[in-house]
Amino acid sequence: MSLLVRTALALASAFLVVLVLLPALGQTDRPTDNGPVRIQIKAEPIDAFQPGERGRVRFGPLEFRGGLQLSSSYKPFGGLSALRLFADGANFISLSDKGRWLKGRIAYANGRPIGIDEAEMAPILGPDGRPLAARGWYDTESIAVDGGTLYVGIERVNRIVRLDYGRSGLLARGQPIAIPAGISSLPNNRGLECLEFIPRSMPAGGTLVAISERGLDSAGNLRGFLIGGGTPGEFSVARHNDFDVSDCAVLPDRNLMLLERRFSWTSGIAMRLRRIPLQTLAPGAVVDGEEILTADMGYQIDNMEGLSVHRSSAREVLLTMISDDNFSLLQRTILLQFALIGE
Repeated sequence: MSLLVRTALALASAFLVVLVLLPALGQTDRPTDNGPVRIQIKAEPIDAFQPGERGRVRFGPLEFRGGLQLSSSYKPFGGLSALRLFADGANFISLSDKGRWLKGRIAYANGRPIGIDEAEMAPILGPDGRPLAARGWYDTESIAVDGGTLYVGIERVNRIVRLDYGRSGLLARGQPIAIPAGISSLPNNRGLECLEFIPRSMPAGGTLVAISERGLDSAGNLRGFLIGGGTPGEFSVARHNDFDVSDCAVLPDRNLMLLERRFSWTSGIAMRLRRIPLQTLAPGAVVDGEEILTADMGYQIDNMEGLSVHRSSAREVLLTMISDDNFSLLQRTILLQFALIGE
């Protein structure tokens, strides 16, 4: 490879990483419409998670079930930062870090995702019925589901709102909830990225778990919060190899799966899945867990930010992830789905 080609590739890689790292400043896109808009989403199949080994489907305890690269001519589409599939494993709710909902239905063929149907986007509304973005609360990064109630974490202002989605759908109004004082002290652009409601039948049931992207305690670990439930308080997640938390979801086996990511000037983007026992979540605890998967740019990943867990009709545990393209032409919105074998 010539020096000129090597230099061009290095500059292109550096430019890509800069675009990923830059905070989404100016992404206010303050919408004037308050209602849902039906959109079309183009889905291109991702047949192999590791392009260099196209026949490989097993990655530790995970089995790759397929993926999609998503795009739309609708300008607000993109920047997807969270994902929750409902019990049927098809209908889903997601959100962008510009303060907009995305809902739709994943279409399947032979157990593989093949498209997105019935897609709609709408601004997330605040308590006064105006879009959250209109008050500067646009950096929506996380979703938790408790029956028909949704909780949304807003990173830059370090707030959580509760919405009656079961009753009002995309027109639900977000009501701010009381949060621990420690959340207010999280870094401006390193706040809440993981939000999950623990089912009441599990350890720490009825608790809203919130974990910061890179809000660190005095030991350099990631700060987490237990909101409500029987034992509210603050805990920490052991931080390894410069990975930051980007989402989390409860597994049926009473573990919390963390989705983590890392950006490096030398190696680019990486993602990791780590499994934390729910029973270890307690005020003052420093929790850690088994690493399930680590993937770098040799795999079909991007800036992976959303994670959802559900059981299929065959009782398999499926993990679905989605990426935030930062509204960049050099990044992709991709959806990946894996089965957690033996769970």
